[in-house]
Amino acid sequence: MENFLKNFPNVEKLLKSEVPAGLVYAVNGHIHTPYSFSAFSSVNPIFEMAVKEDVKVLGINDFYTTGGYLEFHDNALENWVFPLFNIEFIALDRELQKKGVRVNDPNNPGRTYFSGKGLDFPESLDQEHAAIVNAVKAESLRQVETMVNKTNVILADLKADIQIEYQDIRKKYARDLVRERHIAKALRICIFEKYPTTEERKAFFTSLYDGKEPKADLESNSAVEIEIRNNLLKAGGKAFVEEDEKAFLQVEAVIDIITNAGGIPCYPVLLDDPKGNITDYEADKEALYRGLSQKGIFCIELIPGRNDARILEDFVKFFHSKGFIILFGTEHNTPDMIPLTVSCRHQTPLTDELKMIGFDGACLIAAHQYLRAQGATSEIMHWNTLDAVQKNNLISLGKAVVYHFINQ
Repeated sequence: MENFLKNFPNVEKLLKSEVPAGLVYAVNGHIHTPYSFSAFSSVNPIFEMAVKEDVKVLGINDFYTTGGYLEFHDNALENWVFPLFNIEFIALDRELQKKGVRVNDPNNPGRTYFSGKGLDFPESLDQEHAAIVNAVKAESLRQVETMVNKTNVILADLKADIQIEYQDIRKKYARDLVRERHIAKALRICIFEKYPTTEERKAFFTSLYDGKEPKADLESNSAVEIEIRNNLLKAGGKAFVEEDEKAFLQVEAVIDIITNAGGIPCYPVLLDDPKGNITDYEADKEALYRGLSQKGIFCIELIPGRNDARILEDFVKFFHSKGFIILFGTEHNTPDMIPLTVSCRHQTPLTDELKMIGFDGACLIAAHQYLRAQGATSEIMHWNTLDAVQKNNLISLGKAVVYHFINQ
């Protein structure tokens, strides 16, 4: 197993290549695959959609695992789509939790989603850090297995001839990490197989929800699974199991794991919800900028599909003016099959300026991966210490790397 970037031309030759002025490829820097949970049932259709939509750069971003890297890498090379190797964690800031401060989880104070961008491929995480990640994964899987068992008790109490099996779920619907979304999917499939008509399904869900009729469109698999999660598996639900604190690392520990794996720490910004609400931690851009800078974080990512276009543009321009690396993605971390092309809420397209900012960010991750694969020092790891000339040179290098890959 070898990284394709290892055999690329050297830096000088790449920088001499004639990259078209103003080049901007369509990029999606954050998608989940079936190795955690995804709208896609396998990796290949992701790239089929990318080719159809002319998305040239894709970033895998699964929870806690790099298990999908090889398959993602191979599909990328077959389809001429440049791969970015990323990862995502759920951390916990216990001080912010005590203060009731919501970070980038709107419902759980202190809980912090955190990404790593441009990890080494093949992976380079040492045994000590790998053991930490595996312990967190094991705790997460223990919680999910307990939720499966509680779900089965509920089904037995209803005298439903339905049972779901943890190992069966893991084999059929998950490649690596099993999530509560997998439970909802497995349960929805079993219910639909047992009860083929809409009326039968409605009656069963009413019983399952303690007499409350389902509001979800029973013709929509995604809507049904979301309602199952909300009624059974979320806090307050009968099958909910609270996560042990052992399932969460501190943000500093997550950053240490990411850098040990060769990656760049990246804060995923939640920003506004459909009602215009923004979490306590993100509401003040200046304060957020200072807080991230103090932690040595100089890279952020957004999922524009959940944001208002004007709010997003104002936010991105602010952090771009501060010299941050900025990435965009779609997640595809729900059952909904949305386009890979990044857009804002209500399918509002990104402006040309935002597309350029996102492409530059992706090119910097590409340059970082290239330098690491070549055995060279990646100055991008110390981005906030570089001057404007150095930063522009690295953007140019990244563009040359991506352009060479697409056009070789």
